[in-house]
Amino acid sequence: MSKRENPIYKVVFLNQGQVYEMYAKQIYQSDLWGFLEIEEFVFGERTQVVVDPSEEKLKAQFDGVIRSFVPLHSIIRIDEVERLGTAKISEAKITGNVMPFPMPMPGKDS
Repeated sequence: MSKRENPIYKVVFLNQGQVYEMYAKQIYQSDLWGFLEIEEFVFGERTQVVVDPSEEKLKAQFDGVIRSFVPLHSIIRIDEVERLGTAKISEAKITGNVMPFPMPMPGKDS
C-alpha cells in the first residue's frame, strides 16, 4: 500500500457532549502533553445546492482557526480517507455496556 502524497484524515472526537466529525490535512501529537494537534481543516465546496446546517456551524466555529488542540482522551477515531466527506456534529449517545471516560461538562456549576 503506497502513501498518498496529500492525505485527508477524518477525525472524530467528543466536544462538550457532542461528537464532531471533521476532515483535516494535518494531524500529529502535540508538544503539549496529552493533546493531538489538528491543522488545515477541510470543508465541502460551497457550490452545493443543499447546505448541511451542521457543516455550516462547524465552518463558522472553526473560521480563522489555524490549529486545534484536542485532548487525546476525547479522540474517538482517526481514519485516512480517499475522499472528503461532510463535516458534522451529532449528539453523543451511550450504547451498550461500555462506559466512556468521564469528562467535565461545561456550565455545570455546583
